[in-house]
Amino acid sequence: MPVADLSHYLVRANDIDTTRDFYVNVLGFEVMPRPYLPFPGYWLGVGGNIQVHIAQHGVELADLYYIGSPANAATDHAGVIDHIAFIAADPKGMAAHLKVSGAPYRARFMADSKLYQLFVTDPNGICIELNFFGVTDAAEWADGDVEIYSEMPRS
Repeated sequence: MPVADLSHYLVRANDIDTTRDFYVNVLGFEVMPRPYLPFPGYWLGVGGNIQVHIAQHGVELADLYYIGSPANAATDHAGVIDHIAFIAADPKGMAAHLKVSGAPYRARFMADSKLYQLFVTDPNGICIELNFFGVTDAAEWADGDVEIYSEMPRS
């Protein structure tokens, strides 16, 4: 009875509209229909699948609504979560889009896995990892600012 797929994750946001705009305008998510819930927020997804649930931090009765995070979760950022990863397409287009949108990012490449990654931080301090599989050479379009895993110091 293994886990089969990721349904969604919830971001307790200090500003739900700024967070929504980041996921929509920077990462390409869509605002999805959201059922009545007793706190403000958004459901965002890609291709009709809900993946990110944004909820307003600092609401009355938060301890009743948000059972997986402490009261100071939004002010302390992501807690013990280091990053959330998505599979994405068009790494060259996404890198160009991030530059135009002004969203700082870090790029990494793992040649033996043909994996190119972009890391960007959402408005709440959550690191978002975008994985692009099947990339054999990012050097021609990645501006030379790519961290190469095989060249990183080992711990």
